[in-house]
Amino acid sequence: MPTPGSWIKPHPGGIYVPPGDFWIDPSDPQPLALVTHGHADHARSGHDHVMATPETLAIMETRYGEYAESTPVQHGEVMRVGEVDVSFVPAGHVLGSAQIVMDHAGERVVVSGDYKRRADPTCAPFQPVACDVFITEATFGLPVFRHPDTAGEVEKALEALAANPDRCVLIGAYALGKAQRVIRHLRDLGHHDPIYIHGALERLCSLYGDLGVDLGDLILATGKTKDELRGRIVLSPPGALNDRWSRRLPDPITAMASGWMRIRQRARQRNVELPLIISDHADWDELTGTITEVGPKEVWVTHGREDALLHWCMTRQIKARALHLVGREDEDD
Repeated sequence: MPTPGSWIKPHPGGIYVPPGDFWIDPSDPQPLALVTHGHADHARSGHDHVMATPETLAIMETRYGEYAESTPVQHGEVMRVGEVDVSFVPAGHVLGSAQIVMDHAGERVVVSGDYKRRADPTCAPFQPVACDVFITEATFGLPVFRHPDTAGEVEKALEALAANPDRCVLIGAYALGKAQRVIRHLRDLGHHDPIYIHGALERLCSLYGDLGVDLGDLILATGKTKDELRGRIVLSPPGALNDRWSRRLPDPITAMASGWMRIRQRARQRNVELPLIISDHADWDELTGTITEVGPKEVWVTHGREDALLHWCMTRQIKARALHLVGREDEDD
């Protein structure tokens, strides 16, 4: 009897599906690539044909330009690709992110891409899909990673701002997904003042607005005086937190929105005064809870902290293996 998912061929550079003759999130250019979401470690340039959600295609076009051929796939839409029925269902990671569900030879395999289970006002929530093989990430695949309530973390930035009206709060946030999520959470907590942003965030924030995510009044911080930025929230990519750009700001309270802020040493290494534990990835309880919910016969782990998750699966009589895909980044989640 064939093992579950024997028609799927994982390679270091992506997942190849021979009966459909396509790749999922390949790291090198391929004739046909199915892409889970727009982050650069999953969505690459150079493919001949890309299938993804309309939002992911828009993000990829913004970053890489147009592809020779692209096919938008709505969440829940089923398409026949070769001998495989394929559908995209929400992953809850960033705008447009999707799990790729494949039905072939009486089996269902779900490639989750990156995902989270927390509420996010900027994207559709994760949708669990029962399957025979669940292919999961393990970015935060250790029991120490249990993310706190998101609203409470965002509230810390507002409290710091209120307590220091002569300073600004500078929040480092990844340009795709995290920055827009933090902004939207600030709005939902009642912060309707203009938010100032680094120029590197402008294109994707504008795209989110074009795609229906209201981020409120955003102003480029570059060129503004220190007096204009006192008592303001400023967002930048994490790499700009301590570079020359940030020195123009009025005594910034340096914050960073990342699941890695759970580790104090990482916060100290980045000279982060105000760690905000906000992640776009599932934490330990969400990873294990999701596996329990979808009930697979086997779990394949693409990248991250695999060992603990593999052990957890095996103690519950779930077969598990690590795929060791290359090029998957921790980002600055």
